[in-house]
Amino acid sequence: MIAFLRGRLLEKHPNRLILDVQGVGYEVHVPLSTFYGLGEPGSEVTLRIHTHVREDALSLFGFRTARELELFERLIAISGVGPRLALAVLAGIEPAELVRAVQRGDVRRLTAIPGVGKKTAERIGLELKDRLPAPTEAEAAAADALAGPAERLRDDLLSALLNLGYHRPLAEQALDTVLKAGGEEPSFEATLKRTLRELAR
Repeated sequence: MIAFLRGRLLEKHPNRLILDVQGVGYEVHVPLSTFYGLGEPGSEVTLRIHTHVREDALSLFGFRTARELELFERLIAISGVGPRLALAVLAGIEPAELVRAVQRGDVRRLTAIPGVGKKTAERIGLELKDRLPAPTEAEAAAADALAGPAERLRDDLLSALLNLGYHRPLAEQALDTVLKAGGEEPSFEATLKRTLRELAR
């Protein structure tokens, strides 16, 4: 199995490239995150490789970082998620945001990725929940940057409701109803009380 390639970038396209490694041209499929991080044709490129073998084909998928490769391999281990869809997921969401969406069970964010339907998003969220690699310090910082005050408030409230024993779908529905209603400046205590009232209806 090919696990690593270093060579000269011969051709560069948004979803694939051709890498010249000592006179041998390798076609490598890449996510957009890797594509945008590469230099122009003629430059030297180093990629981590996943070799995907089928009866009728052998395909190479390349990534600039070990984290992207790890997430790709976790994704293709999910039933119904093939290599092309896994690339689409990595192209449509940053690794830190993907980890965050899975941890929060944010199906809406996952279905915003082109090619990912609701059932696939639910499956990704369910099957990756306990199998995600621990976030790096940089990813944790990036995830915090992605989360504004409203997102952090929602996360804290949802965590409190789950700790009180409410099921996630019910808690999320009540929480979204209360937050959409708006009203006074949201605080943790006031919003929690309003959400508990909503759940008691």
